Amino acid sequence: MSHDHNHQIGNYNRAFGIGVMLNVVFVAIEAGYGVAAGSLALIADAGHNLSDVLSLLIAWGAGLLATKAATEKRTYGFRKVTVMASLASAILLLVALGGITWETIGRFFDPKPVDGMTVIVVAAIGVVINTITALLFVSGQKADLNIRGAFLHMAADAGISLGVVVAGIIIMVTGWLFIDPLISLLIVAVILFSTWSLLRDSMNLAIDSVPEGIDIAEIKRYLTGLENVSQIHDLHVWPMSTTEVALSVHLIIVDDPLKNDFLSKLQQGLHDRFSIEHSTIQIERKNDDSCMLNKNECI
Repeated sequence: MSHDHNHQIGNYNRAFGIGVMLNVVFVAIEAGYGVAAGSLALIADAGHNLSDVLSLLIAWGAGLLATKAATEKRTYGFRKVTVMASLASAILLLVALGGITWETIGRFFDPKPVDGMTVIVVAAIGVVINTITALLFVSGQKADLNIRGAFLHMAADAGISLGVVVAGIIIMVTGWLFIDPLISLLIVAVILFSTWSLLRDSMNLAIDSVPEGIDIAEIKRYLTGLENVSQIHDLHVWPMSTTEVALSVHLIIVDDPLKNDFLSKLQQGLHDRFSIEHSTIQIERKNDDSCMLNKNECI
């Protein structure tokens, strides 16, 4: 595990701690007032916030596990746990959305009176808390899918709470009880839309697809353009974690002798150009047919 990633996780320990604490307190307040006010929108939002607390805990735990050293049994350590955590976070969210949708459909057929002012005040507090929590993760969400999951959950929550405030105002002004379940359905739609990319990217990383932002065609051009390299084969690029990328490749070279620093410079080039953290390179001679992986598929 790289020192930079260890340092990054250390920086986010405080962010996760603050985020979990703020949201646990708010979930308790929002659920209590949602029941008292008879607001399904508040209860739905509280349920979603609870799933976010669990997601934050999963992401936090995965980040800490990822810093543990490799062992003889787990030669890559626990890096891949971060991918599993982002996938679990997305799945957990889908389960919560299913429960909210089921309850909302029932409320359309059996509308209940709602205390609009309570809904407005509690949801407004949610806007503040969720915005603060989202800002804790905004700087790292582009580089780490795990952090991105935490950011998306919190950013979506801030927008959702704002929607609940609007629902409370409309109910107070118009008395339209159907607005409460309608806002709940809009909550579901917004969350589903905002998390779809997280689910898709997590699934891709879980099955070792080439990570987003890695141009495999450009890597091929770079490798085949190296001095003394005639062909390449068995190129693989996969995620070791949500922040680290690995590569393995076989290079077929001409008979000219390679410089002593060829491999070290190539590894540094892959790191600097493509952010490849861990590269494994096998050298083969042009007329050597001994590689069992070379099945006439050289590129």
